[in-house]
Amino acid sequence: MNPPANARELILGRIRAALGDTAGVAEQPLERRYATAHAPVDDPAALLDLLQHNLADYRALVHRCTEAELPDRIGRLLADRGSRTVAVPAGLPAGWLAAAPGVTPVPDDGGLTADRLDAVDSVLTGCALAIAETGTIVLDAGPGQGRRLLSLVPDHHLCVVRAPAQVVASVPLALPRLDPARPQTWISGPSATSDIELDRVEGVHGPRTLEVLLVTD
Repeated sequence: MNPPANARELILGRIRAALGDTAGVAEQPLERRYATAHAPVDDPAALLDLLQHNLADYRALVHRCTEAELPDRIGRLLADRGSRTVAVPAGLPAGWLAAAPGVTPVPDDGGLTADRLDAVDSVLTGCALAIAETGTIVLDAGPGQGRRLLSLVPDHHLCVVRAPAQVVASVPLALPRLDPARPQTWISGPSATSDIELDRVEGVHGPRTLEVLLVTD
């Protein structure tokens, strides 16, 4: 009598028996009938409203402005917070800080360490895109976004989203627009966690305050 098989062999044997002989059978494509979005993808104004609602639901501070108003709004938000230094990723439009004369830019040349960033008051970045249905902002280290470290260490993150170009309805519609080879950071509100008693603590593994500027044409 053969010795009893181990658990792994028993399980795999039962799987093979249940599947039968599938050798030479070509895989068939799986039909996917789920909706790729539940928001009105052809209504940019409604998408922007939904994005703002969901960002705020995650306790992000959301502001709207036009492209022409953007530098003044950035300057005002940094002044209201009392920020004196702001980390700046490579490729950030120079005009964004034109109305913040009292703020010292701290350019990231790749040499900013976590300790140096911890002493910076704010970070200003753009984004790759924003997802309306989930209230999520995606950064992929592109121009004006910088390394992941920039958006995780400073206590205050000010992020600019251009609408409608950078706003998509859903995750299924966002993924084809992202390069999977790039380092991505998906942000849904400020960093937060809760203990077993559901006491919420913000700023645990990222910025305590996330402010989003929705910029329209």
